[in-house]
Amino acid sequence: MASRAVWKGQLRLSLVAIPVELHAAASSGARISFRQIHGPSGKPVRYEKSVAGIGPVKSDDIMKGYEVGDGDYLLLDPAEIASIKLETKKTLELVQFVDQCEIPPLYYEKPYYVVPTDELAEDAYRVVRDALRAEGKTALGQLTMRGREYLCAIRPCGDGLLLETLRYEDEVKKADPLFSSIEDDTSDDDLLEVATQLIRRKSAPFKADAFRDNYDKALRELIDSKRKNRKTPRAKTGGKADSRPQGENVVDLMAALKDSLKKDGGKSTKAPAKAKPRAKPKPKSA
Repeated sequence: MASRAVWKGQLRLSLVAIPVELHAAASSGARISFRQIHGPSGKPVRYEKSVAGIGPVKSDDIMKGYEVGDGDYLLLDPAEIASIKLETKKTLELVQFVDQCEIPPLYYEKPYYVVPTDELAEDAYRVVRDALRAEGKTALGQLTMRGREYLCAIRPCGDGLLLETLRYEDEVKKADPLFSSIEDDTSDDDLLEVATQLIRRKSAPFKADAFRDNYDKALRELIDSKRKNRKTPRAKTGGKADSRPQGENVVDLMAALKDSLKKDGGKSTKAPAKAKPRAKPKPKSA
């Protein structure tokens, strides 16, 4: 199945705008999932939104409630929330750059591949990728997706760019209350030496394919054995692809980069080579 973009917009570095798409870099589809079935009837269990004393309600009648205290709620129409206008809904601006090892691992949430929308955007895309790689930096920015504004980290990944959403500072719990009871004494020298030798002996480059989900394997074996068993209870429950938007071409990438340096107050120490203009396609004969 072809990957589907979860966000479309522009990746912006100062005055340079690159039309891009985000694609999920992780998948949970390979994992086994279950549906709740009513045993006596064999029918799937349904979940209906209902109100006490009223019963099932229509989705159009449901509003967003924000608790202000003592069980009192402010009622907001979902359309009012959706109408909030933020530039980050369509633009991911790179506002800061940090060393790749500077962000603590506990801030990382979910990875996405950043992909240029068309061939015209690839030149500028490669420049940003190669510049980040040359400097060993991770870019920071924000984007709005699925009703939330995310803090994002972008860094080179193979031939492309990888975006990872980050937790905000107030979403990360402090470790001090949990670690405060651990004594601050130094470890026993002999024990430390043995532990160090074990770590060195088992040290090797990371290879993701060396690990398997043993629970998932056992679960599949259970399902396979149950499928072959005729006595296992059973129940019978009885669009057009989105077109890819053609992004706006960066007409003169080198000029835009130079203007960006002037805008940000920077000075180039060496005059960069002139960018070769892209050849225009010959018009087709009638």
